[in-house]
Amino acid sequence: MRGSGRAIGAVGAVLGAVGVAAGAFGAHALRQGLAPAMLEVFETATRYQLVHALAMIVAALAHERRPSALLGTAGWLFGAGVVLFSGSLYALSLVGPRGWGIVTPFGGVSFLAGWTCLAFGLGRER
Repeated sequence: MRGSGRAIGAVGAVLGAVGVAAGAFGAHALRQGLAPAMLEVFETATRYQLVHALAMIVAALAHERRPSALLGTAGWLFGAGVVLFSGSLYALSLVGPRGWGIVTPFGGVSFLAGWTCLAFGLGRER
């Protein structure tokens, strides 16, 4: 069970690095070629990715300190949320509305479920 925390933390760190790269890409390469509304969508995807990459690392550290199914689940839900929420917004902003908007709420639900699991996992007694 302890190895799971390390995996969650590693994935969170990778998502953080990719989020920084995406932010730089958006600020430099896309600023001229993307409509302002789509650039805002791209920036929202980046912001949520970075916040939840950090949340994954927090869940991982908490899980390593005090192994808990809730803390592990929280971490993986944050990761799923990044893929679904941020991924769909990246796709929407870069390739256009081809049904990507229908995926985004599932990512939002993953984020909410992750925060709920994190809250209960941190609040549980040993």
